[in-house]
Amino acid sequence: MIAIDTLVFLIASGILLGGLYALMATGLAIVWTTLGIFNFAHGAFVALGAYVAWQVSQSVTGGFGFLIAAITSAIVMFGVGFVLHYALVKPFERNANLVLLAVITTLAGASIIENGILLSWGPRDKQIAPPIDGTIGLMGAELNLWDVVILFVVLAILAALALFLRRTTIGRALRATAQNREAAELMGLNVSLLFALTIGLSAATAALAGVFIGSLRFISPTFGTDPLMKSLIVVILGGVARFTSPIYAAFIVGIAEAFSAYYLGLYWAPAVLFAMMIAVLLIKPEGLFGHRSKTL
Repeated sequence: MIAIDTLVFLIASGILLGGLYALMATGLAIVWTTLGIFNFAHGAFVALGAYVAWQVSQSVTGGFGFLIAAITSAIVMFGVGFVLHYALVKPFERNANLVLLAVITTLAGASIIENGILLSWGPRDKQIAPPIDGTIGLMGAELNLWDVVILFVVLAILAALALFLRRTTIGRALRATAQNREAAELMGLNVSLLFALTIGLSAATAALAGVFIGSLRFISPTFGTDPLMKSLIVVILGGVARFTSPIYAAFIVGIAEAFSAYYLGLYWAPAVLFAMMIAVLLIKPEGLFGHRSKTL
Protein backbone atom coordinates (compact mmCIF):
# COMPACT_ATOMS: atom_id res chain seq x y z
CA MET A 1 0.00 0.00 0.00
CA ILE A 2 1.32 3.40 -0.97
CA ALA A 3 2.34 5.77 1.83
CA ILE A 4 0.34 8.96 2.35
CA ASP A 5 3.35 11.23 1.80
CA THR A 6 4.20 9.43 -1.45
CA LEU A 7 0.60 9.67 -2.62
CA VAL A 8 0.51 13.39 -1.86
CA PHE A 9 3.82 13.92 -3.65
CA LEU A 10 2.63 12.05 -6.76
CA ILE A 11 -0.64 13.97 -6.90
CA ALA A 12 1.17 17.29 -6.39
CA SER A 13 3.70 16.41 -9.08
CA GLY A 14 0.90 15.43 -11.45
CA ILE A 15 -0.95 18.68 -10.82
CA LEU A 16 2.22 20.69 -11.52
CA LEU A 17 2.78 18.78 -14.76
CA GLY A 18 -0.87 19.31 -15.62
CA GLY A 19 -0.54 23.06 -15.18
CA LEU A 20 2.43 23.22 -17.53
CA TYR A 21 0.70 20.96 -20.05
CA ALA A 22 -2.42 23.13 -19.86
CA LEU A 23 -0.41 26.24 -20.67
CA MET A 24 1.22 24.53 -23.65
CA ALA A 25 -1.89 22.83 -24.95
CA THR A 26 -4.16 25.87 -24.65
CA GLY A 27 -2.07 27.78 -27.17
CA LEU A 28 -2.12 24.80 -29.51
CA ALA A 29 -5.90 24.45 -29.12
CA ILE A 30 -6.49 28.13 -29.87
CA VAL A 31 -4.66 27.80 -33.18
CA TRP A 32 -6.59 24.63 -34.02
CA THR A 33 -10.01 26.13 -33.29
CA THR A 34 -9.29 29.44 -35.04
CA LEU A 35 -7.25 28.42 -38.08
CA GLY A 36 -8.23 24.75 -38.30
CA ILE A 37 -4.59 23.60 -38.51
CA PHE A 38 -2.16 21.79 -36.23
CA ASN A 39 0.95 23.88 -35.60
CA PHE A 40 3.95 21.54 -35.54
CA ALA A 41 6.21 24.50 -34.72
CA HIS A 42 4.58 24.80 -31.28
CA GLY A 43 7.28 22.72 -29.58
CA ALA A 44 9.97 24.85 -31.21
CA PHE A 45 8.20 27.92 -29.81
CA VAL A 46 8.54 26.39 -26.33
CA ALA A 47 12.26 25.80 -26.86
CA LEU A 48 13.02 29.20 -28.38
CA GLY A 49 11.07 30.96 -25.62
CA ALA A 50 13.17 29.17 -23.01
CA TYR A 51 16.42 30.13 -24.72
CA VAL A 52 15.40 33.77 -25.09
CA ALA A 53 14.58 33.86 -21.37
CA TRP A 54 17.89 32.18 -20.53
CA GLN A 55 19.79 34.77 -22.57
CA VAL A 56 17.99 37.66 -20.89
CA SER A 57 18.48 36.14 -17.43
CA GLN A 58 22.23 36.04 -18.07
CA SER A 59 22.24 39.76 -18.82
CA VAL A 60 19.87 41.04 -16.14
CA THR A 61 20.91 41.11 -12.52
CA GLY A 62 18.76 41.64 -9.47
CA GLY A 63 15.68 40.07 -7.95
CA PHE A 64 13.44 40.75 -10.97
CA GLY A 65 15.71 39.04 -13.50
CA PHE A 66 13.45 36.02 -13.95
CA LEU A 67 10.34 38.19 -14.32
CA ILE A 68 12.01 40.41 -16.90
CA ALA A 69 13.27 37.34 -18.77
CA ALA A 70 9.79 35.76 -18.84
CA ILE A 71 8.07 38.94 -20.05
CA THR A 72 10.74 39.56 -22.68
CA SER A 73 10.46 35.98 -23.91
CA ALA A 74 6.67 36.22 -24.22
CA ILE A 75 6.89 39.50 -26.16
CA VAL A 76 9.63 38.25 -28.49
CA MET A 77 7.80 35.00 -29.17
CA PHE A 78 4.54 36.82 -29.85
CA GLY A 79 6.40 38.69 -32.57
CA VAL A 80 7.94 35.47 -33.90
CA GLY A 81 4.55 33.76 -34.08
CA PHE A 82 2.99 36.82 -35.71
CA VAL A 83 5.67 36.95 -38.43
CA LEU A 84 5.70 33.19 -39.02
CA HIS A 85 1.98 33.25 -39.77
CA TYR A 86 2.61 35.48 -42.77
CA ALA A 87 5.58 33.34 -43.84
CA LEU A 88 4.19 29.84 -43.27
CA VAL A 89 0.39 29.94 -43.27
CA LYS A 90 -1.03 33.01 -45.03
CA PRO A 91 0.31 32.11 -48.50
CA PHE A 92 -1.86 28.97 -48.38
CA GLU A 93 -4.97 30.31 -46.60
CA ARG A 94 -7.20 29.89 -49.67
CA ASN A 95 -5.71 26.58 -50.75
CA ALA A 96 -8.01 23.56 -50.49
CA ASN A 97 -5.10 21.57 -49.04
CA LEU A 98 -4.35 24.09 -46.29
CA VAL A 99 -4.28 21.49 -43.50
CA LEU A 100 -1.70 19.32 -45.27
CA LEU A 101 0.35 22.31 -46.40
CA ALA A 102 0.33 23.74 -42.87
CA VAL A 103 1.72 20.45 -41.55
CA ILE A 104 4.60 20.71 -44.02
CA THR A 105 5.31 24.41 -43.51
CA THR A 106 5.11 24.34 -39.71
CA LEU A 107 7.36 21.28 -39.60
CA ALA A 108 9.81 23.21 -41.75
CA GLY A 109 9.46 26.19 -39.43
CA ALA A 110 10.18 23.99 -36.42
CA SER A 111 13.31 22.64 -38.08
CA ILE A 112 14.51 26.14 -38.92
CA ILE A 113 13.94 27.34 -35.36
CA GLU A 114 15.69 24.33 -33.81
CA ASN A 115 18.71 24.72 -36.06
CA GLY A 116 18.72 28.45 -35.39
CA ILE A 117 18.86 27.71 -31.66
CA LEU A 118 21.73 25.28 -32.25
CA LEU A 119 23.69 27.87 -34.23
CA SER A 120 23.00 30.68 -31.76
CA TRP A 121 23.44 28.95 -28.41
CA GLY A 122 25.23 25.71 -29.21
CA PRO A 123 24.36 22.12 -28.27
CA ARG A 124 25.25 22.31 -24.58
CA ASP A 125 22.33 22.01 -22.14
CA LYS A 126 21.31 25.11 -20.19
CA GLN A 127 18.98 25.89 -17.30
CA ILE A 128 17.22 29.06 -16.19
CA ALA A 129 17.95 29.77 -12.54
CA PRO A 130 14.71 29.60 -10.50
CA PRO A 131 14.07 32.79 -8.51
CA ILE A 132 12.80 31.01 -5.38
CA ASP A 133 14.40 28.30 -3.27
CA GLY A 134 13.09 26.24 -0.40
CA THR A 135 10.47 23.59 0.24
CA ILE A 136 7.02 23.42 1.75
CA GLY A 137 5.54 20.55 3.73
CA LEU A 138 2.17 19.05 2.89
CA MET A 139 0.86 16.00 4.78
CA GLY A 140 4.38 14.66 5.27
CA ALA A 141 5.51 15.32 1.68
CA GLU A 142 8.20 17.88 0.88
CA LEU A 143 7.28 20.00 -2.14
CA ASN A 144 9.52 22.46 -3.93
CA LEU A 145 8.22 25.97 -3.21
CA TRP A 146 9.00 27.10 -6.74
CA ASP A 147 6.85 24.28 -8.13
CA VAL A 148 3.89 25.55 -6.11
CA VAL A 149 4.50 29.13 -7.26
CA ILE A 150 4.64 28.00 -10.90
CA LEU A 151 1.27 26.27 -10.56
CA PHE A 152 -0.45 29.38 -9.22
CA VAL A 153 1.20 31.61 -11.82
CA VAL A 154 0.11 29.26 -14.62
CA LEU A 155 -3.47 29.24 -13.33
CA ALA A 156 -3.41 33.06 -13.22
CA ILE A 157 -2.14 33.21 -16.82
CA LEU A 158 -4.87 30.83 -17.99
CA ALA A 159 -7.52 32.86 -16.18
CA ALA A 160 -6.21 36.07 -17.78
CA LEU A 161 -6.24 34.40 -21.21
CA ALA A 162 -9.84 33.26 -20.68
CA LEU A 163 -10.89 36.79 -19.71
CA PHE A 164 -9.08 38.17 -22.76
CA LEU A 165 -10.93 35.82 -25.11
CA ARG A 166 -14.33 36.41 -23.52
CA ARG A 167 -14.34 40.04 -22.45
CA THR A 168 -12.16 42.00 -24.90
CA THR A 169 -13.07 43.13 -28.41
CA ILE A 170 -10.12 41.32 -29.97
CA GLY A 171 -10.87 38.18 -28.00
CA ARG A 172 -14.49 38.13 -29.14
CA ALA A 173 -13.32 38.71 -32.72
CA LEU A 174 -11.03 35.69 -32.43
CA ARG A 175 -13.90 33.56 -31.15
CA ALA A 176 -16.18 34.78 -33.90
CA THR A 177 -13.57 33.91 -36.51
CA ALA A 178 -13.17 30.46 -34.99
CA GLN A 179 -16.91 29.83 -35.19
CA ASN A 180 -17.49 31.12 -38.74
CA ARG A 181 -14.71 32.63 -40.82
CA GLU A 182 -16.93 33.66 -43.74
CA ALA A 183 -19.38 35.48 -41.47
CA ALA A 184 -16.48 37.22 -39.71
CA GLU A 185 -15.16 38.46 -43.06
CA LEU A 186 -18.64 39.69 -44.07
CA MET A 187 -18.80 41.65 -40.81
CA GLY A 188 -15.60 43.46 -41.80
CA LEU A 189 -13.12 41.65 -39.54
CA ASN A 190 -9.53 41.42 -40.75
CA VAL A 191 -9.34 37.63 -40.58
CA SER A 192 -5.73 37.39 -41.74
CA LEU A 193 -4.62 39.76 -38.99
CA LEU A 194 -6.65 37.83 -36.43
CA PHE A 195 -4.98 34.61 -37.56
CA ALA A 196 -1.57 36.22 -37.07
CA LEU A 197 -2.60 37.43 -33.60
CA THR A 198 -3.76 33.90 -32.77
CA ILE A 199 -0.42 32.31 -33.64
CA GLY A 200 1.39 35.13 -31.85
CA LEU A 201 -0.70 34.54 -28.73
CA SER A 202 -0.06 30.81 -28.99
CA ALA A 203 3.68 31.41 -29.29
CA ALA A 204 3.64 33.70 -26.23
CA THR A 205 1.94 31.06 -24.06
CA ALA A 206 4.37 28.44 -25.39
CA ALA A 207 7.26 30.72 -24.46
CA LEU A 208 6.01 31.10 -20.90
CA ALA A 209 5.67 27.33 -20.63
CA GLY A 210 9.23 27.01 -21.91
CA VAL A 211 10.48 29.49 -19.32
CA PHE A 212 8.88 27.55 -16.47
CA ILE A 213 10.09 24.20 -17.80
CA GLY A 214 13.55 25.67 -18.27
CA SER A 215 13.65 26.61 -14.59
CA LEU A 216 12.88 23.00 -13.60
CA ARG A 217 15.06 21.01 -16.00
CA PHE A 218 17.82 21.45 -18.54
CA ILE A 219 16.94 22.71 -22.00
CA SER A 220 18.46 21.79 -25.35
CA PRO A 221 17.75 22.88 -28.95
CA THR A 222 15.38 19.93 -29.47
CA PHE A 223 13.74 19.82 -26.06
CA GLY A 224 10.49 21.20 -27.49
CA THR A 225 9.69 17.80 -29.02
CA ASP A 226 8.38 16.36 -25.76
CA PRO A 227 6.14 19.40 -24.96
CA LEU A 228 4.72 19.17 -28.49
CA MET A 229 3.88 15.50 -28.00
CA LYS A 230 2.27 16.13 -24.60
CA SER A 231 0.28 19.07 -25.99
CA LEU A 232 -1.00 16.89 -28.82
CA ILE A 233 -2.10 14.20 -26.37
CA VAL A 234 -3.84 16.76 -24.16
CA VAL A 235 -5.71 18.41 -27.04
CA ILE A 236 -6.89 15.07 -28.45
CA LEU A 237 -7.80 13.73 -25.02
CA GLY A 238 -9.79 16.76 -23.92
CA GLY A 239 -11.09 18.11 -27.21
CA VAL A 240 -11.39 21.77 -28.15
CA ALA A 241 -15.10 22.39 -27.68
CA ARG A 242 -14.48 24.85 -24.84
CA PHE A 243 -11.53 26.84 -23.58
CA THR A 244 -11.41 24.68 -20.46
CA SER A 245 -11.49 21.33 -22.29
CA PRO A 246 -7.71 20.96 -22.81
CA ILE A 247 -7.10 22.35 -19.30
CA TYR A 248 -9.12 19.57 -17.65
CA ALA A 249 -7.40 17.01 -19.86
CA ALA A 250 -3.97 18.42 -19.01
CA PHE A 251 -4.40 17.69 -15.31
CA ILE A 252 -5.61 14.16 -16.11
CA VAL A 253 -2.51 13.62 -18.26
CA GLY A 254 -0.21 15.12 -15.64
CA ILE A 255 -1.51 12.92 -12.83
CA ALA A 256 -1.55 9.84 -15.06
CA GLU A 257 2.05 10.48 -16.06
CA ALA A 258 3.18 10.95 -12.47
CA PHE A 259 1.63 7.68 -11.30
CA SER A 260 2.67 5.66 -14.36
CA ALA A 261 6.27 6.91 -14.04
CA TYR A 262 6.28 5.87 -10.37
CA TYR A 263 4.75 2.43 -10.84
CA LEU A 264 5.92 1.47 -14.34
CA GLY A 265 9.04 3.53 -14.83
CA LEU A 266 9.88 6.71 -16.70
CA TYR A 267 10.16 5.03 -20.10
CA TRP A 268 6.69 3.47 -19.89
CA ALA A 269 4.90 6.70 -18.97
CA PRO A 270 4.61 7.96 -22.60
CA ALA A 271 3.20 4.59 -23.65
CA VAL A 272 0.46 4.90 -21.02
CA LEU A 273 -0.42 8.39 -22.26
CA PHE A 274 -0.59 7.26 -25.88
CA ALA A 275 -2.77 4.32 -24.84
CA MET A 276 -5.15 6.76 -23.16
CA MET A 277 -5.22 8.92 -26.29
CA ILE A 278 -5.94 5.96 -28.58
CA ALA A 279 -8.71 4.74 -26.28
CA VAL A 280 -10.37 8.17 -26.34
CA LEU A 281 -10.08 8.34 -30.15
CA LEU A 282 -11.83 4.99 -30.40
CA ILE A 283 -14.59 5.72 -27.89
CA LYS A 284 -15.11 9.49 -28.06
CA PRO A 285 -13.20 11.01 -31.01
CA GLU A 286 -14.25 14.57 -30.14
CA GLY A 287 -12.50 14.31 -26.76
CA LEU A 288 -13.55 13.67 -23.19
CA PHE A 289 -14.86 17.22 -22.75
CA GLY A 290 -15.71 17.98 -26.36
CA HIS A 291 -18.56 17.85 -28.79
CA ARG A 292 -18.49 17.78 -32.54
CA SER A 293 -18.67 21.51 -33.15
CA LYS A 294 -15.61 23.58 -32.36
CA THR A 295 -15.63 26.83 -30.45
CA LEU A 296 -13.63 28.71 -27.88
